[in-house]
Amino acid sequence: MVDENEDLMQGILSLGDKLARARTSIGKRIIGQQQVVDQALMVLLSGGHGLLVGVPGLAKTRLVETLGVVMGLDTRRVQFTPDLMPGDILGSEVLETATDGSRAFRFIKGPIFCQLLMADEINRASPRTQSALLQAMQEHEVTIAGEERPLSVPFHVLATQNPIEQEGTYPLPEAQLDRFLLQIDVDYPDRETEREILLATTGIDDTPAEPVFAAPDLLAAQRMVRRMPVGDSIVDLILDLVRAGRPDEPGAPDHVREFVSWGPGPRAAQALMLAVRARALLEGRLAPSPEDVVALAHPVLIHRMALGFAARAQGVELAAVIGEMVAQVTRIEAAA
Repeated sequence: MVDENEDLMQGILSLGDKLARARTSIGKRIIGQQQVVDQALMVLLSGGHGLLVGVPGLAKTRLVETLGVVMGLDTRRVQFTPDLMPGDILGSEVLETATDGSRAFRFIKGPIFCQLLMADEINRASPRTQSALLQAMQEHEVTIAGEERPLSVPFHVLATQNPIEQEGTYPLPEAQLDRFLLQIDVDYPDRETEREILLATTGIDDTPAEPVFAAPDLLAAQRMVRRMPVGDSIVDLILDLVRAGRPDEPGAPDHVREFVSWGPGPRAAQALMLAVRARALLEGRLAPSPEDVVALAHPVLIHRMALGFAARAQGVELAAVIGEMVAQVTRIEAAA
């Protein structure tokens, strides 16, 4: 057991050094937005999918392209548009005629058969097309013409989404939102960062990203994340926080009962459990802390909860509700 723990500790420390090089390589093309970069890396280290939300022009697509290079993944991009069909993503069967006159169906793979799928502006496609990703994101396989076809290993979806207030967007269904490990909010850069971006991106040279990982390395890192120990107090904090977001849960905070129409399910707790481990790993620590849970509460829960009509009419924001949940749960934990 001692040797196993020693191996795990050495593996975490070694992986931390490699992740530091990956962050440096990403930083050559993505200026600022360190929290966004780190959360995207957490998604990949956890073996999940990420939803990047922000207005156009904030380097969301550039970030996904850069991650594909740095992590050594076979990356494909699909530009979601209102006329995109499920077959454009999954692939389809075509009837071919051989030289001898015989006919047979041949399956042509769609772009989903890759290791990292960039679903660009996912909420500009119709709900029917959006739902084409549901099975793939959960089961890592797709069913086409009655036949199950496995996807590549690893398989990740990093989707970009415009704010739903913009014209020509369709809200993602709740079942699909729940399959995204994190919602990563991409905000405008501050003035000094925007100045750096302006100077770095309007010249002749465009610094390329350099590969640091390969697909087998990422799979090994994902196994390492799942082996990282988590204390009972952290497990209890995760459970208390997730369950506090359910309006029908006994002991739910008053503001949740009043404003929230539905809350996070067990998949939210699973996502938070993996994400806090990945965050600890990125920061070179051997186990997650309560600060990791607090830091990741918003990106894990924000897309897994919904406000009721009365709350929206009053201008209540879901981020504020989650903030109050975190404050109340942590106060109770501290008192205990």
